[in-house]
Amino acid sequence: MSMTYYTLGNSGLRVSRLALGTMTFGTEWGWGADRDTARAMFDAYVEAGGNFFDTADLYTGGTAETWLGEFVAERDLRDKAVIATKFTFNCEPGNPNAGGNGRKNIMRAIDASLRRLGTDYIDLYLMHVWDRLTPAEEVLRTLDDLVRAGKVRHVGLSDVPAWYAGRAQAIAELRGYEPISALQLEYSLTERTIENEFVPLATRHGAGIMVWSPLASGLLSGKYRPTQAGNAGRLDGFRNTTHPGFQKFSDRNWAIVAELEKVAAELGPSMAEVALNWVATQPGVATVILGATKLAQLQDNLTALDFEIPAAFRQRLEAVSSVPAPFPHPYFGSQIQVRVTGGTATGDKPSGYSLPVMVEGEAVSISSN
Repeated sequence: MSMTYYTLGNSGLRVSRLALGTMTFGTEWGWGADRDTARAMFDAYVEAGGNFFDTADLYTGGTAETWLGEFVAERDLRDKAVIATKFTFNCEPGNPNAGGNGRKNIMRAIDASLRRLGTDYIDLYLMHVWDRLTPAEEVLRTLDDLVRAGKVRHVGLSDVPAWYAGRAQAIAELRGYEPISALQLEYSLTERTIENEFVPLATRHGAGIMVWSPLASGLLSGKYRPTQAGNAGRLDGFRNTTHPGFQKFSDRNWAIVAELEKVAAELGPSMAEVALNWVATQPGVATVILGATKLAQLQDNLTALDFEIPAAFRQRLEAVSSVPAPFPHPYFGSQIQVRVTGGTATGDKPSGYSLPVMVEGEAVSISSN
């Protein structure tokens, strides 16, 4: 794993490019990792230099947060660890205020997460999903209150419409609230729709994209086949599901898997490594969340940034996985836009206008010896 850290969005929070997801910590949902395996994955990630941990109050009924907090405490890593957790989903049937994005639930959820994690602050607190009801003003004001109270350091959004994310960032800027530093979204070779709206929003308005399901729930690892006998993993149990997050088996996706397999064979790394490398090096992506159930899977994933995908191979992957841009995006291509510029070559800024900042090298000595 490349032990390089970058700031998250427009914040000063330094995070590793690969994050450790904990949705697999616990077996309450019928799949996942037991405690010993989860601890082994945690240790391997830390020893590889990772510092960014993603969890949520929903995950395995609270087990994921509890174990993560215990693992961090066992190694005395709280000051080094960057912990992200989320609120929205309801774990109390019959009580509508035990879920959603209203102030009442956010205040309840943050205190419950802090108890389970065994900490007094969250580094990044995210709204898990848009509830279609709560005004964005209420959400942003409540999150800002948590920052001012010292319970939260930075805030973000997960699984929201692009218009909502844009409105939320505008509200934060206008009212002086804590801005949105992260957008947690699904992104992979099989799911590229965020490129049209979210990537431009994130790069222009200071929110780093945290990618979830970069391997399409394991489909891009190569362990599944169109006509498969037996159970290769949890996706096999969802072949007839109505859950939109697990509907991965399609002719288009099988074509992507086939081309990815060819590219990986020619390059040398595993299919999972190539798929992770591709998504991690796409515009707007700040970090990629790894979700493994076995130590060997995580160890394979942690080497995903140790190589570069040559341009010709990237073009092959992007050609097989491309999706048509929806209206009105065809009007933003050069064929239409040259009618705007009068046929002249017109751009944003010249090459080299803004140089990247990278701090590396040996530290100077402060000793007189």
